[in-house]
Amino acid sequence: MSTLFVASAIAFAQGAPADAPQSTHTFTVNVSLASQYIFRGLAQTNGDPALQGGLDYSHASGLYAGIWLSNISWFTDQNANIKSAPVSLASPGSVGPPYTLNRSNAACLEWDFYAGFKNSFGGGDWNYDAGIIQYYYPGRYDNVGAYRKPHTTEVYGLIGYKWVSLKYSKGISTSTFGVNESKGADYLDLSATIPLGQSGFNLLAHIGRYNFPGSSNVGYWGASGGNNNDFDYTDGKLGLTKEFLGYTFGLAWTYANTKDAAPDGQTTAYFECVRQEHRGPSRRSVRHQDFLIR
Repeated sequence: MSTLFVASAIAFAQGAPADAPQSTHTFTVNVSLASQYIFRGLAQTNGDPALQGGLDYSHASGLYAGIWLSNISWFTDQNANIKSAPVSLASPGSVGPPYTLNRSNAACLEWDFYAGFKNSFGGGDWNYDAGIIQYYYPGRYDNVGAYRKPHTTEVYGLIGYKWVSLKYSKGISTSTFGVNESKGADYLDLSATIPLGQSGFNLLAHIGRYNFPGSSNVGYWGASGGNNNDFDYTDGKLGLTKEFLGYTFGLAWTYANTKDAAPDGQTTAYFECVRQEHRGPSRRSVRHQDFLIR
């Protein structure tokens, strides 16, 4: 369970003189400062602030492409050892095999690349969106052991009506956010942005479900009685946003019913250990259901 505050979100669009023909090309820049980065209910920055921003291109036909960046810490926050003796994946050499002594991992940036096509129909009340996104994490991966590199590619499709949307995302890369044998993991996201009368406030509501293939992934789970289904979970969010002087401010409460360990009680699933304590869901395995206003 966590609370997220977006201090600001600001967008700058390419402009043109009022008497000039309207361009079919649009470029938009967005910048955001958040109290922490939450993605699909899971903490990406261990409760620390996140500076985020991106660049988007769109064409009048509905084609679009963009990039987006944020600081993160989740990959090296993961527990490379057992629940009762957590060791950060940043430096897991003391754990022993499958980790190697004196080798480390480092990842502090998420860099997303995406492209797709979106449009509206039914008088503008209905809309749809389909595309592909890669979550890329530049860094050092010299000692991932039972994990895999976190780079992940997904395809997605969305159908929306007025302020409600349903989005389905499916992983097509070999692994999903560092989880071995996880190709095909999918996420279903039902979200709503509801205007509250003429107040200028919007109510945000979301529920999502992440499902992983039930692979045995013995290299990670061993004889713990667990498999990749232990990474399945449901998350929710309630929040408010308000635009003021060109800035969008927001506050949200999020929750995810993740498991912290396999049936043996020691082989960890969602468990962060950087501060030697379990602080609730962290991104052990597994954007654009974060709280960034684009």
